[in-house]
Amino acid sequence: MADYRELWSKLGIDLEKHDKLCAVLPELYGGTYLTQKNRPEGMNYFNFVVAEVHGLRIKELDEHKKSGGKVVGTFCVFVPDEVIFAAGAIGVGLCAGSQFWVEDGEKVLPRNMCPLIKAFMGAKVGGTCPYFQSCDMVIGETTCDGKKKAWEVLDDYVPVYVMELPQMKREKNYAQWIEEIKEFISKMEELTGNKVTVDTLREGIRIANLKRKALKRLYDLRKYKPSPISGLDVLLISQIAFYDDPKRFVEKLNELCDELDERVKNGVDEGKKRLMITGTPMALPNWKLHSIIEGLNAQVVVEETCTGTRYFENEVDEKGETIDDLIKNIADRYMKINCACFTPNTGRIDDIIKYTDEYNVDGVIDFNLSFCHTYAVEHKAVEESLKEKNIPVMQIETDYSTEDSGQIKTRVEAFLEML
Repeated sequence: MADYRELWSKLGIDLEKHDKLCAVLPELYGGTYLTQKNRPEGMNYFNFVVAEVHGLRIKELDEHKKSGGKVVGTFCVFVPDEVIFAAGAIGVGLCAGSQFWVEDGEKVLPRNMCPLIKAFMGAKVGGTCPYFQSCDMVIGETTCDGKKKAWEVLDDYVPVYVMELPQMKREKNYAQWIEEIKEFISKMEELTGNKVTVDTLREGIRIANLKRKALKRLYDLRKYKPSPISGLDVLLISQIAFYDDPKRFVEKLNELCDELDERVKNGVDEGKKRLMITGTPMALPNWKLHSIIEGLNAQVVVEETCTGTRYFENEVDEKGETIDDLIKNIADRYMKINCACFTPNTGRIDDIIKYTDEYNVDGVIDFNLSFCHTYAVEHKAVEESLKEKNIPVMQIETDYSTEDSGQIKTRVEAFLEML
């Protein structure tokens, strides 16, 4: 990646610290991903994306900015991609899944906070994430109290715009969310200097829906027994979906799915236990739990998470004659996401039970990042509902460090034996 050092320097990257990050990532990726046997050929594109994670895509963002374009960073599936596309901007889901960034995050945040929040703050404070450094603005949201307060601190380092997500799903909350989307459109118009029209918003919806269709196609292929692709590879694809060029991503993912269609015809069931992971999102490069599970006689076949089904389920209706029609369609789709920030959030349990049947799941692992209180509180209701249906479930609470990996492996082994 030496070719990009001039670009990184221009972005204000701490090159010395960034070199340490770049030294760790290839080893981590190689040990986690490239040791897998019989991977699909189509994964070579996604290997390339990771190899160029701070290179080619950062160069594309830089060229976009040179031509007068804007780049906005996001951390949540509730920020409407459709609006970003319609305003002619590029949206990138920002990395927040490494222990590497936590130490710098703890310089400005309490230690007893969710590692995802500490990591994204550390990535910016430490000046080691070129995506963060490329952003003209970060779009925050109110999905948890930790994030809400972190935006105030982050605003000292980069302009932050916060969308207020309702915490309930009553009729008046839908109306409130519609107004938030309208205000977000105005903010994006102000930032980019581009007017969002019926045509550009419809095109933005179309682009976002194509990505959802491709991811849904990938997940549907995992319903076969055996699944034609590892859970690890699907997790990586989902993480890349947040920041790769959407049109290129859709093309390459559909090519991979064509290959998986052929694999399904020749698949031989090895008797691996099929697991669902539900709970908190797994931001890049958090591959810890999948790696442990698939190092045993098991396979992750679905994730009911924000880096899983919540990201792509339900498309936005592209029909509508006015801006208001399309905004309502966007609001309707996003309010179907069953995030733990909502009360009540029974729809999430309905989804989990539905997916256990659709994906022929043997057991469920409820994954919780340390100090993520909303999902931690929901575990009791999830556990009780699954036990009523005789669906085995276990909870794993962890952070980004590797200190508890041995303990987690032992617990997962015991869970698999019980299955």
